[in-house]
Amino acid sequence: MPAPLSGITVLDLTHVLAGPFCSSTLQDLGARIIKVERPVTGDDTRAFPPFLGGESAYFAALNAGKHSIALDLKQPADRAIFDRLLGRADILLENYRPGVMERLGYGYDSLHARFPRLIYGAVSGFGHTGPDAAKPAYDMVVQARGGVMSITGEEGGPPVRVGASIGDIVAGMYLAQGVLAALYSREKTGEGAKIDIAMLDAQIPIQEHAIAIATATGHPPGPTGARHPTITPFSTFRAADGFFVIAAGNDALFGKLCTTLGLDPADPRFATNGLRCDNVHLLKRLIETVTLQQPVAHWIATLDAAGIPTGRVQNMAQALADPQILARNMVLPVTPRDGGGPAFTAAGNPIKMSTLPEQSARPPAPTLDGDRAAILDWLDHPA
Repeated sequence: MPAPLSGITVLDLTHVLAGPFCSSTLQDLGARIIKVERPVTGDDTRAFPPFLGGESAYFAALNAGKHSIALDLKQPADRAIFDRLLGRADILLENYRPGVMERLGYGYDSLHARFPRLIYGAVSGFGHTGPDAAKPAYDMVVQARGGVMSITGEEGGPPVRVGASIGDIVAGMYLAQGVLAALYSREKTGEGAKIDIAMLDAQIPIQEHAIAIATATGHPPGPTGARHPTITPFSTFRAADGFFVIAAGNDALFGKLCTTLGLDPADPRFATNGLRCDNVHLLKRLIETVTLQQPVAHWIATLDAAGIPTGRVQNMAQALADPQILARNMVLPVTPRDGGGPAFTAAGNPIKMSTLPEQSARPPAPTLDGDRAAILDWLDHPA
């Protein structure tokens, strides 16, 4: 059974994370990704540690299975190749600062006139409009400016960056959504479209509770550590040998939790979620008076048996060995290239579809310009 995006070709001019995350998602859905890289150095992440056998594990995990051709879009010969690629492509992705593609002669307006079915996806720090469109940005900049760092960390502590690069990743996810919507629209209209994603924009909708608190109360929320600011108990708790989480998200679950831990479910101080939030620190002390008496494994088993959402706090090595994660094919080996090579590991595809075959391994990441001959042959011999 062909994958949903089988037959779709993506020209991927992006580098580092936001754009490559998007193209990886499209590849997982069946698209062919032709990674157009700078000559000599290629994608910046080829130089990112850690390295195995002289190759970047970061690059390999994010670019496994893509095809690479190195082109200098300021040189006539390479521009001629790129123009031929544009004629065969369905989607162009780029993450340059606004204006760069226009100066190269490849802005959306000129490309749409020449290739009306081409879908143009752009991701940048601040988008293609607005007073700061031309400014540079990285993940930390948009996490800071978008409010995420103000609610991350421990209460009373300094602002903290989220450990995952959500400035890039969320923008890449929104770009993939936009591209898929444009593909669907093209089926009806025959016309491509431009998708303009700003990393800063993408930070706002993921903070649903912070928006509600700031606008309804007039007071922007601060950091609350692992605790959810509007649901209690919904946090980490100490056991005798470490940490685990309890997420009792409604009154029924809280009642079950009290019964399981031997606490009074009729205590008027905790009768509603609002009261539990008002008395969050007292409630945590009462819960931990009980949970500190047994190890994490005991509480996971006990709360699971009671139907209360819980989980141990795992490091990345533990998460990658988690039986549930492994059962869902979320940890995949990257097949070494012919002649051997480093054994890398990459994330699996979290999009499970009845029409999408599961992978047991990912193809190798490309060497810089390593697919030039095959790509040129494809241009010379269209199917």
